[in-house]
Amino acid sequence: MPETTRRNLFKAALAGAVAVPLSRAAAAPCAPATQAPGWKAGIEGQRTADLGDGTYLNPIIAGDHPDPTILKDGDDYYMTFSSFYAYPGLVIWHSTDLVNWVPIGPALHRNLGVIWAVDLCKHQGRYFIYLPANPDGDGWKIFAIWADDIRGPWSDPVDLKIEGCIDPGHVVGEDGKRYLFVNGIRKVRLADDGLAVDGMLEQAYRPWRYPDDWVTENFAPEGPKLLRRGPWFYLVTAVGGTAGPVTGHMVIAARSASVHGPWEHCPHNPLVRTLDEAEPWWSRGHATLVEGPAGDWWMVYHGYENGFRTLGRQALLEPIEWTGDGWFRAKGGDLSRPLPKPARGKPGAAGFALSGNFSADSFGVQWAFHDPRPDEMQRVSHRNGALQLAGSGTSPADSSPLACIVGDRAYQAEVALELVGAGEGGMLLFYNHKAFVGIGFTPDELRVFQYAEEQVWARQKMANRRVRIRITNDNHVVTYRYSRDEGRTWTRLDTRMEVSGLHHNVFGGFLSLKIGIYSAGGGAVRLSDFSYRALA
Repeated sequence: MPETTRRNLFKAALAGAVAVPLSRAAAAPCAPATQAPGWKAGIEGQRTADLGDGTYLNPIIAGDHPDPTILKDGDDYYMTFSSFYAYPGLVIWHSTDLVNWVPIGPALHRNLGVIWAVDLCKHQGRYFIYLPANPDGDGWKIFAIWADDIRGPWSDPVDLKIEGCIDPGHVVGEDGKRYLFVNGIRKVRLADDGLAVDGMLEQAYRPWRYPDDWVTENFAPEGPKLLRRGPWFYLVTAVGGTAGPVTGHMVIAARSASVHGPWEHCPHNPLVRTLDEAEPWWSRGHATLVEGPAGDWWMVYHGYENGFRTLGRQALLEPIEWTGDGWFRAKGGDLSRPLPKPARGKPGAAGFALSGNFSADSFGVQWAFHDPRPDEMQRVSHRNGALQLAGSGTSPADSSPLACIVGDRAYQAEVALELVGAGEGGMLLFYNHKAFVGIGFTPDELRVFQYAEEQVWARQKMANRRVRIRITNDNHVVTYRYSRDEGRTWTRLDTRMEVSGLHHNVFGGFLSLKIGIYSAGGGAVRLSDFSYRALA
């Protein structure tokens, strides 16, 4: 069916299903045409997927959690995601029902530069994470880390000497040998211990190609994930590009009786794809199949939220069904409505509180340096229930800030900071060093940052030593307030900012807009009493 016909049919179906008031449509042109979804409020009002009535509403983990890789380990499920420039990185999450997830902690502590899509697997009682990294900026390599306990400790990274490759996917072949599939789609045999190669990189599969008139970013076959079920190996792949046009990214599949092929294209391709900008989730792809607690099957993948690319790619869960011919289909539709939870799952906690006084070590799970130097953690010390962060650089533009992922459309965050010596510090909404906004304080000035640079005209003279900063992000409109009397009175900054454009399709990098705290100059900043709450 031609692309234009598919899109027109989808629009017609939406038009017959729901009428949108003109005032609402004019006020929020990027919002889905369907009824606004109703998430359940969890810790600090953060939205949670489990609606408490036997159903769930995506995302299962809100905020920037791209390229999910999931492992079923008995009655437990573990998942991790691309961590990009965040260190410590590769936070592992745990669930017993596929819907409610809590973080365990980071698996990667050594700085390898940017980290893209990884694969979490278990072989002969040992856990492995295969990860692509670009540690020196000269090209991608595949590394491995391992642990005998999923909670760690995890090993130092081992360089597998697989160069120029990303998106590893591990599988054990019918010959009992271990293999990694990578973008392309290519494969290489591993040594029995999984920590070295034992063969040459070779082409494994020529992926199914969509019609030429479909609107995509590029072909980009990537993210191979493999599963052996019955007589078949199933190869699930992402094509179409992971961002760009919302109709680009998609999930396809192939199968073979041997890990060496030949591979047969799934007749239902693409299994998942956004068809129209009116859908609630854009650029859906990069899927992994997993068996549910009751023996049914599910697919975990990522997508951008309609109108909220700033939140990054979020983790989505969709049911699948196996068909009589040995293939499978996705059953969740456009994910705009609640879906039945996986049967027989044991409910657990969901998410975690972001608020705290910095006395506990929340690095990796909550706070992480953006693009740190190898010695960045030397800037950190804990004193009397506060975190002291030594200055680096001259402003947020050349300092590695602490950053915290957020998953709500609207929220308010507040922090107390004390300037030490000639320190400068403040609070940001930070995408990368080319895209951030925020306010900061020196001992004698207030400074304002917009468009990733200081607005010098907005400087205000004032004596500062202790200050509280409050940022409210209400559906992309940002308001700043500050207090110099421990929160008894507040002053609103005259300038409000609109940040809907701070995302990948403008600035690249596949990141998200995070809460950031920076410390610059020759002194330090002492941080305490961070609080967060989602806004309805």
